[in-house]
Amino acid sequence: MLSNTLTTNEVKNRAGTEIEFTRLSISDRNTVFAQIGESPALPIRMTIKHVESGSGLGKRRRSVIRFDVTHVSGVDLVTPVTTSAYLVLDNPIGAIANSNVAADVIAYVLSFCGSLGASTTILYDGTGNGAAALLTGGV
Repeated sequence: MLSNTLTTNEVKNRAGTEIEFTRLSISDRNTVFAQIGESPALPIRMTIKHVESGSGLGKRRRSVIRFDVTHVSGVDLVTPVTTSAYLVLDNPIGAIANSNVAADVIAYVLSFCGSLGASTTILYDGTGNGAAALLTGGV
């Protein structure tokens, strides 16, 4: 289980700077964190949620980590807008003996978004191959 306060480099911004969060709420399979020091009118939230469905070999768990950042529009400089990004793992937990394949697919997404091919450095600035495709709408 995560700590109630995330303060030791668990979350970073595009410059690689630590962003601190505190837990706002927790329920059965859902928890919400708020950025420490956020403006009340412009909330920054991290949500972690799990939902299980099916049974036996057909049992699946859908897990989501989501960030929602409310900010002022860069066009009219007044209107609040929200930008969201999330990672979903849809895992057939009723038909697996371990988490190796799930760990691999997470690594695929993270490495594609945070690196440039053969590099071993994680890029937080949006210049990784996958991140750039997401930012520009490219394929």
